[in-house]
Amino acid sequence: MKLIVGLGNPGPEYRDSRHNAGFMVLDEIARRHNLTWAMAPAQLPDALVAKKFGAEPVLLSKPLTFMNRSGDAVAALSRYYDVEPVDLLVVVDDIDIPFGRLRTRASGSAGTHNGLRSVVERLGTQFPRLRVGVGRGDARRDLADHVLAKFEPAEREQLESIITRAADAAEMFAAEGIVKVMNTYNADDAESATD
Repeated sequence: MKLIVGLGNPGPEYRDSRHNAGFMVLDEIARRHNLTWAMAPAQLPDALVAKKFGAEPVLLSKPLTFMNRSGDAVAALSRYYDVEPVDLLVVVDDIDIPFGRLRTRASGSAGTHNGLRSVVERLGTQFPRLRVGVGRGDARRDLADHVLAKFEPAEREQLESIITRAADAAEMFAAEGIVKVMNTYNADDAESATD
């Protein structure tokens, strides 16, 4: 089984914020496959889950533990469903990547992302991750305010295609693994950087 987890914050006040890019990607995958979100089993930390069955079952999850405690839910889900770190993909927003770019890695540090830091604290660094670039915004603005704010109108015009690409990358991970995703999407973003 593959486990794809999108990080974000629960609640309507965060719904369309940059920090919820992970939730947006998972919602797009669920929409494509007509999946319904349900609460995770009672013995696990609060999280929404949706299961997709095919050649290899895929479990989608959106932890409801708030960003800074995401590791609690991700670790519990991994244990409960017996998912090895190599079969886990964590999808997050990233301020250190320009808006609209994707970056995938098979492992690595948390960087400046508190949700990813929480997952690393619970699972170590050896799990794949997909970072969705939300940029740093205005240098005079507090970074926390930036990630918790909703996307600007000009960004919203591009957001659907960005979320679609990220969902495509996550589904590619489920079917073909992280190396194929890195070769496809990291190369695409390197090419677009030189355009």
